[in-house]
Amino acid sequence: MSVPVVAIVGRPNVGKSSLFNWLAGRRIAIVDPTAGVTRDRVSTLVHVRDRYFDLIDTGGMGVEDVDNLTADIERQIEAAIDQADVILFVVDGRDGLVALDEQVAKRLRYVDKPVILVANKCDHEGVDAQTAEFYKLGRGKLVLVSAHQNRGKDDLLRLILARLPEKDDDEEPGDVALKLAIVGRRNTGKSTFINALAESDRMIVSEVPGTTRDSVDVRFESDGLTFVAIDTAGVRKKRSIAGDIEFYSMARSQRSIRRADVVLLFFDPKARISKVDKQLAEYVLEQNKPAIFVVNKWDTMTPTPTGRMATYVRATFPSLDFVPIAFTTAKEGRNVHAVLNLAQNLHKQACRRVDTSDINRVIQRCLTDNPPPLRQNRRAKIYYGTQVETNPPTVVLFVNSPDLFDNTYQRYLIKELRDQLGAFPDIPIKLHLRKRVRDESAEDTALEDAPALPTVPEEKPVRKNPAKPKKRKPAKPELTFSTDVDDDDLERDRQSELWTDL
Repeated sequence: MSVPVVAIVGRPNVGKSSLFNWLAGRRIAIVDPTAGVTRDRVSTLVHVRDRYFDLIDTGGMGVEDVDNLTADIERQIEAAIDQADVILFVVDGRDGLVALDEQVAKRLRYVDKPVILVANKCDHEGVDAQTAEFYKLGRGKLVLVSAHQNRGKDDLLRLILARLPEKDDDEEPGDVALKLAIVGRRNTGKSTFINALAESDRMIVSEVPGTTRDSVDVRFESDGLTFVAIDTAGVRKKRSIAGDIEFYSMARSQRSIRRADVVLLFFDPKARISKVDKQLAEYVLEQNKPAIFVVNKWDTMTPTPTGRMATYVRATFPSLDFVPIAFTTAKEGRNVHAVLNLAQNLHKQACRRVDTSDINRVIQRCLTDNPPPLRQNRRAKIYYGTQVETNPPTVVLFVNSPDLFDNTYQRYLIKELRDQLGAFPDIPIKLHLRKRVRDESAEDTALEDAPALPTVPEEKPVRKNPAKPKKRKPAKPELTFSTDVDDDDLERDRQSELWTDL
């Protein structure tokens, strides 16, 4: 695959990220008035007419990063320029020519690649007259656009297509085999893991918490297949989110989970699993996404056996006992590709289908071994079940009334389907209960060999004189016992002891 690359460069706050989202047709990069929001190279695949190209957004040239990451941002900009076939030099049409624009032009003067000068924020024709001074930069024709007002898009795309290299037979990108979302708290090694997968310095790696802000798609190839790894910003408690930038980072992390095929939830073995980790795991489970618990930086725990950490993780997430656990050292590339192979296996499980007869066989056995309890003095019936969808595997059970099946019994059915079918041992199963519309001409029967549930008890006879209150004997006082420790405290103490043993 040889897809041409178009890179967007310029000084801070000229609207590069807005232009990137505008050309991509969706919100990808974070847009904020704060200078220096974009740090990593944010890229997306754009299809215009019969051509494909990778569009790359970069950080602002000359920005002084508040976290002392200026040198890392500059390296990402240089990498984008070296990789690009066409460069979009973006300036601010409202502010006019400033000294930093001239520095950027000087930096691009010796780049032997097509450079298109784009004046952004030209929201109306009244701004056009003051853009003539940009011709001093010596970049030929100036393209006037407004990402906010959707102005000049066709002219810009026409110039980009005219300056792209000739189309190759191998230009069209292949189908993506798998999308991986890398999520977790800050400083768990997510960006280092992606760099190890892509075998390049694709993401900025730093000990500074919150280095990654955007959700960045990194496309790479392995064993002849194309993969997309989605690096996300580290998740924090909602009350700890400071400003709009972290809010949008959190929102994009959740969106990355929703559009991924497999989610890798990262943990730092030296830090106790927190409430944020649990909430993130619950969100992954709500979206019915195949997941892998990745314990990164395991080299720092030598010689602790992996079994202790696995026991601690299992005790913390009892409802996710089917999720596999992997131990990696991304900095050294240890077990990185093994996790990729495991993710492919989970994706294959999510795409499987099972026969309706196998599902009904399992449901029949569940009803025999553990029939559902009576609810509302009614007997719960399951007529039949079938798989209606894949990725995630979705099973629909046709019943007499969905209200008769509580959450506990539904979890029991899902667990038995996972254990006994053997097709989905490591992924979540989505279960729907649907009320069957009764056909009067057909016999109303449930699954064969279903156990006979207890009959509804007979109603007690009504007293002849209901107006006269019945005398009741005074209830004997019951002995009560008080304790300062509840079940939640005991569970927290048990998990704390497991983590302390590591």
